[in-house]
Amino acid sequence: MHMNRLAGLVDAVSREMDRIAGACVVGVMVLVIANIVLRQVFHRPVLGSYEMVGFLTALGVSLALARCAFQNGHIALDYISSRLPAKLQAGAGIVVNVVSSCFWALAAWRLGVYALSLKTSGVVSSTAQFPLYPVAMLIAAGLAGLCLVPLARMLEGWKTVCGGSKSREPVCATYVEPVRKAAR
Repeated sequence: MHMNRLAGLVDAVSREMDRIAGACVVGVMVLVIANIVLRQVFHRPVLGSYEMVGFLTALGVSLALARCAFQNGHIALDYISSRLPAKLQAGAGIVVNVVSSCFWALAAWRLGVYALSLKTSGVVSSTAQFPLYPVAMLIAAGLAGLCLVPLARMLEGWKTVCGGSKSREPVCATYVEPVRKAAR
């Protein structure tokens, strides 16, 4: 797959997951406000609101991870690596991105396996009796989406090491900047 097509796929997937994450945050706000109003006015709080806020928060964070990583929104310390030649930087980046992608893929896979065991055993939340497996499955999907970002960067690093590109910017950063400029 061509680098820009892979970056476009990662962009689209991370953008959609980020929209769902935003809906989760809005859901938390609506739920908290509804719970306060119902408790104060009608003396009838929302049953299981504490659990639902926890689930929605976990979903919001996990589904937003890929977009944050795609946009380089995380903290990076590159004091030493920025002083290395481009090919050596790319080689180190390949190693880091392979390990990172494998880690997130393994975490997503194991969480998916765990979600299936929750479904099979019928585990539900203690107060609202909400099934837990959909939450675990969506968190696994968020981690799987996050796994795509270092994969795309690893492929770009490979291209740099093999002599095809002199860029020091990862593929996601080089793809996002023209999109940002076009949106202005």
